[in-house]
Amino acid sequence: MDSTLPRLAGETTRENPWPLRLLTEKMKAYIERMSTCWVEGEVVELKIRPGNRMSFLTLRDIEAETQMNVALWASAIQPVKETLEPGARVVVQAKPTFWERSGSLQLQGTAVHLQGLGDMLARIEMLRQQLQAEGLFAAELKKPLPFIPRKIGLICGQGAKAEQDVKVNARLRWPGAIFETRYANVQGEHTAATVINALTELDQIEDVDVIIITRGGGAVTDLLPFSDERIVRAVAAATTPIVSAIGHETDAPLLDLVADYRASTPTDAARKVVPDLAQELEGLNNTIQQGRSLILARLDDEQKHLNALYERPTFASPIGIIDSHSTEIERAQQGLQERISNRLDILESALTGYQRELKALSPQSILERGYTVLRTPDRKVVTDATSLKKGDLVEGMLAHGSFVASIVGTNTNQGSTK
Repeated sequence: MDSTLPRLAGETTRENPWPLRLLTEKMKAYIERMSTCWVEGEVVELKIRPGNRMSFLTLRDIEAETQMNVALWASAIQPVKETLEPGARVVVQAKPTFWERSGSLQLQGTAVHLQGLGDMLARIEMLRQQLQAEGLFAAELKKPLPFIPRKIGLICGQGAKAEQDVKVNARLRWPGAIFETRYANVQGEHTAATVINALTELDQIEDVDVIIITRGGGAVTDLLPFSDERIVRAVAAATTPIVSAIGHETDAPLLDLVADYRASTPTDAARKVVPDLAQELEGLNNTIQQGRSLILARLDDEQKHLNALYERPTFASPIGIIDSHSTEIERAQQGLQERISNRLDILESALTGYQRELKALSPQSILERGYTVLRTPDRKVVTDATSLKKGDLVEGMLAHGSFVASIVGTNTNQGSTK
């Protein structure tokens, strides 16, 4: 190395930088100090060329969006060549290497082994226990399915038989069933991402009242993506009821546990999300018939009750009932007449007394006792002697007739005469 160049990266400056070749040399030296290790991941892409000493695959992390290229000698890949394919989970013995010319990092593999199904299922079981402890599978979180959904969201593989199974059987039961379909990968590395995208889109459509996630049966490894933690959490977060219809009845991915309803098959999902029109009509007719029968039975009971009333003596011979009480009626009538007569006598006596009192207080009665009412020519009643003077004319009102007089003099309260 040129002695004028900085020895450490931190010693470089704008005036005294490293050449790119020096940086890549140091990166290669640093990276290749790492020891060989075993790495777990999922095969995304595989390139095996006949006659080529090297084979290449792209390895992706099982949970994170991280991937690296792996180069293997043909002899290292030969034991698993027939069964190795994209989507397989493997463990690779490899050492990190850095290619200076391209500035790329990759793994140099010396051995590759397919991960056993038992290991994968054990991981799923651990995830199941974790999610169950978080409460994602709790029964109280299950949302009820609508009786008649306005639209049915359907997530499936494009051209898959499961799509027709769901749609045909749903419309056989309910001809007016409307589907909002979103296609997704239902096998392989992109399953989780495409299913989640489809689910998110359908969950935001207001009139989609239920969503079915479905695919047909397959090998256990084919259904592993439906135990992906990302899918499980996306379903748990959805606001729309979810029906899981993955594989056959014996298949049980984690999606089944978090879904609001687990259908054993795509056909079973169709039967669950819509009612059977024929059965509903039959049930309606039965209800109408039962209602009619109940009404007729009630009317019959009431008619019998009325007939029983008509047969009673009161209704059969009402005149006889009246005759049997004629004496009581006459006695009551006589008593009523006596009470009315007594009351009238009392009222008549009171009226006579009132008449006497009124007569005693009347002006005519006073005149008949010898008193006279004097009035001036303008017909005003004289009540005070001081209002008269000598020579005034007054009219005197008697009990019978009247007279005119001239005032000769007056007598005041003090007894003086004018």
